[in-house]
Amino acid sequence: KEEEPKIPANMDLERKIRSIIRWNAQIMVQRASNKQLELGGHIASFQSSATLYDVAFNHFFKAPNEKDGGDLIFFQGHISPGIYARSFLEGRFTQEQMDNFRQEAFADGLSSYPHPKLMPTYWQFPTVSMGLGPLQAIYQARFLKYLTNRGIKDCSGQKVYCFMGDGECDEPEALGAIGMAAREELDNLIFVINCNLQRLDGPVRGNGKIIQELEGEFRGAGWEVIKVIWGGLWDSLLEKDTSGKLLELMEQTVDGEYQN
Repeated sequence: KEEEPKIPANMDLERKIRSIIRWNAQIMVQRASNKQLELGGHIASFQSSATLYDVAFNHFFKAPNEKDGGDLIFFQGHISPGIYARSFLEGRFTQEQMDNFRQEAFADGLSSYPHPKLMPTYWQFPTVSMGLGPLQAIYQARFLKYLTNRGIKDCSGQKVYCFMGDGECDEPEALGAIGMAAREELDNLIFVINCNLQRLDGPVRGNGKIIQELEGEFRGAGWEVIKVIWGGLWDSLLEKDTSGKLLELMEQTVDGEYQN
């Protein structure tokens, strides 16, 4: 804990803003459901990954500039309410548009998922159906390398971020090309996998540990893997675990037990 660098930010302010975004994302889905149940939308996907996006927006993503087109972002399809909620806070959307979530065919509304054809000035890439985002991201990163290496355009300052869910990783397209990414040495590509342990039909790995499983698959394919699992609030408790029994139990407990 003492060796961790301090985040150069006002964490209390960021947490307050993040809470507002979470609230707006949830309410826009609920308001759509109140009109018609089939409108609905995903709530848990963004609620479980809001911090990932908040930190990325505030400290990592680069906008287009005079040198290049900025970073390229493949957002996990089902978290679109959270991105809309952030844009609403920035003044980019009206309340009418927020209230017309998934109703853009008949009003000034917002599309269900990242959809550049329906919202060409907003979304960069389509990422639904599940698994399309990761596959596109790999080849997009490869193309940026091609442009740079051939002297066509300097894309060396651009990163490709792909956000995806742990359940999405079971789609054949999701991990089908990760070996190629390692062979091509695509150090401009970053996958961010939100392991909330849930998919629409239940636990992702009820009797296993999806984080360790995915770590093995990516390391085996030649990727560098960083796991961010337990937050800083656990530090004081883990420091008291001089026997290591608590950590051992946490490592042995399967995902299904964590959700009981």
